Amino acid sequence: MSVFSVKLREELKEKMEKYKDRVNWPEEVRRFIEEKIRMLEAEESFKFILSELRNAPWSVPRGFSAGSIREDRDSS
Repeated sequence: MSVFSVKLREELKEKMEKYKDRVNWPEEVRRFIEEKIRMLEAEESFKFILSELRNAPWSVPRGFSAGSIREDRDSS
């Protein structure tokens, strides 16, 4: 494991101390960082996939979606 330190206002540190018996601050911070990284990675993946789709050499013919929906409705 590595150590990551953060500077806090004294007032905030005192408030954290007040609740240290109810909150595991290191675990909360780890969880927050892990979730934030998951969100950022998902955002990067989404942007990459979107870019790949935009640059794809294939395309769907105009009116395909509307035609497919009509076909599905008519077959019911």
